Amino acid sequence: MSKPLNITVCGAGAWGTAMALHCERQGMSTTLVARRPEQATQMSRERENTDYLPGHAFGSGLKVSSDLDEALGDADVIFLGAPSYALRDWCARIAQLESGILKSDALLVSLAKGLEVSSGKTPCGIIKEELPASIVGCLSGPTFAGEVAQGKPTAMTLAFGDDCGIQVQALQNAISGPNLRVYASSDLQGVELGGCMKNVYAIAAGCCQGLGLGDNALASLLTRAVAEMVRVGLDLGASLETFYGLSGFGDLVATCHGEWSRNRTFGEEIAKGSSAAEIISNQKTAVEGYRTAKAFHLACSSRSIEAPILEQVYQICYESKPPMQALNDLMTRDLKKE
Repeated sequence: MSKPLNITVCGAGAWGTAMALHCERQGMSTTLVARRPEQATQMSRERENTDYLPGHAFGSGLKVSSDLDEALGDADVIFLGAPSYALRDWCARIAQLESGILKSDALLVSLAKGLEVSSGKTPCGIIKEELPASIVGCLSGPTFAGEVAQGKPTAMTLAFGDDCGIQVQALQNAISGPNLRVYASSDLQGVELGGCMKNVYAIAAGCCQGLGLGDNALASLLTRAVAEMVRVGLDLGASLETFYGLSGFGDLVATCHGEWSRNRTFGEEIAKGSSAAEIISNQKTAVEGYRTAKAFHLACSSRSIEAPILEQVYQICYESKPPMQALNDLMTRDLKKE
């Protein structure tokens, strides 16, 4: 029997914490690393993340730390659970550690789902830039942190580009269990892009629901969002079939319908009269779709990619466009074949 993997999860938000809880339940030696020492101290004392994932007690084997040197020294797999806008800072901290602390064959796995506005890079693109010698991949799919923490059934996609090998297969086997099934993919670009775009479309879905436009409108929006996701993804180097899988269509459905979705709720609040900037300034947790809408606007504009839904969400978020006007502009575009 192979030795259990040593897992370190960097970032003690809701999703990072849920992933740590799952890995510990799977019998792996797991350490959850908080950015702030005081948060690590509080979680160690209370054996729960009351700030970001309340109501889910830590297993007896889950270790909590804020010491990167200690937490990463024996790690076979490092999950980076920070939002996309905080990911570069985590990578920079890891890069500053003493040479040789990280195992040369350690896997770095992004849990983030957003593009960096300044560079347009995906989370794995950021990691590769900051830690070029690392083996980098992502884990994505329809995953509400609270349900994963409870052990409710779900499925995900683990992507590592063309260098999928024995280590990645070992990780796939280790994470998979009765409550979580993991599929492997070599389309790292597509898996990441699907996870990023669905958050922007969830804002649009929230606007639909906040305006009370009904099920027909929402179904039409999501159908056209899938078509747009495919078109944009292909132009950005992804594979077609990826967007019909868990990290594309699956995550889109979950995020646009889930009552827990921060991006969908964000869209609802805008539709009811709040400004995007006001909501973001008062939001404790990340709304990845907000920044990612701007990143896709820049990427699509520079490449002349047609993406009307992404563009309308950008205008709602950054140009104070009324959601009803954005919908009208989508509905009155030139007619075409499906």
